[in-house]
Amino acid sequence: MPSIFDLLALLLTATAGFAWVNHVYIGLPHTIGLMLMGLVSSLLLIAAELLVPDVALSDELASIIRHIDFQRIVLDGMLAFLLFAGALHVDFSRLRRRAWSVGTMATMGVVVSTALVGTGLWLLAPLLGVTIPFVWALVFGVLISPTDPVAVLAILKTVTVPPSLEIDMSGESLFNDGVAVVLFSVLLAVATGTGDLAPLAIAEMLVVETVGGVLIGLAAGYLAYRASRRIDDYVIEVMISIALAMAAFALASRLHASGPIAVVVAGLYLGNRGPKDALSDQTQRYLFGYWTLVDEILNSILFLLIGLEVLVLRFNASHALLALCIIPLVVAARFAATSLPVIALRRWQSFAPGSIAILTWGGLRGGISIALALSLPETAAKPMLLTATYCAVIFTIAVQGLTLKRVIRHYCKDAADPGPEAEGAAR
Repeated sequence: MPSIFDLLALLLTATAGFAWVNHVYIGLPHTIGLMLMGLVSSLLLIAAELLVPDVALSDELASIIRHIDFQRIVLDGMLAFLLFAGALHVDFSRLRRRAWSVGTMATMGVVVSTALVGTGLWLLAPLLGVTIPFVWALVFGVLISPTDPVAVLAILKTVTVPPSLEIDMSGESLFNDGVAVVLFSVLLAVATGTGDLAPLAIAEMLVVETVGGVLIGLAAGYLAYRASRRIDDYVIEVMISIALAMAAFALASRLHASGPIAVVVAGLYLGNRGPKDALSDQTQRYLFGYWTLVDEILNSILFLLIGLEVLVLRFNASHALLALCIIPLVVAARFAATSLPVIALRRWQSFAPGSIAILTWGGLRGGISIALALSLPETAAKPMLLTATYCAVIFTIAVQGLTLKRVIRHYCKDAADPGPEAEGAAR
């Protein structure tokens, strides 16, 4: 059994090597390129094993990857750092002006998408010879509904969009994870017979976890801010920010509040209040530079893992057709989940041209959806749901991610690639 150090060494070496090849020879967007290279490598290994049965290369690599607990790494590890890094760079004053649109899409959008995808899967499955209980269909609906902040923020770094649209996309992707994780827990408890589907009980849990996450994030962010005000030492202040991300997430999870919401609020507080009167210019350079590196490195590892997970996941060919039919269903549900808030709020809030189309096509899924799918108990429905999840994630990242820039340029005529100065400033 390989040690943790061996696994990290292998993973980082593969990430660095693939990143170099992509940068020098291929030129795809960094994270998307890594995922596709991992996916292609996995498929080539499987094909080589089928052609030469005596060579068990894929099995050997799969046994190594199997020791990497993808679910725990993402949900209990990477997620806290990635959400904190993303929130740290968000301008709260702009977010506050878009509070209604961001909040509505992060809550109502998840609920609408969950209902539409779940109902659609429940109706579609019998037509393809597969049966699935309605509650398990809803479980799939909620785990595939949150947009992945990692994927969305990575795309936004590569193109300039109207400020209102940028904050809508980034804000929604940061906050809807918390809502989706809470709703996933509720529906999973109902599906396994340990919870109550009563609307009042669901609403109560959502409110408690959301409000609890916000309060914990505010309290932790304020303590970190006050601690940073007392000193001017960038090493200690960077350490404080690391402790803040980990402690806010861990404390919220321990108190049955939303860890993702807590860490996002904490990052927003420190990232916006700190530079005003707590962080010196030198500290800001090191702090934001550190979290930019953390963001980029963890993004790279996560997307490569998504590609390599093909070696570990066992897909059932009978579920392939259903998984392919799920893709347009997920896109259609995303269209409805973005259209309703935009139409409802148009009277009070302005939206950039093509907002619905861009928000729909920019609804990328990623590691969070896969991690939630992997966390499902071993039931008859799990193989099918896992296959559908993986196909939807691959499609949104590979197809929508690679074409999103064209969609933005079509609707936003002044959209352009950010230069080095603009990109650096954004980070």
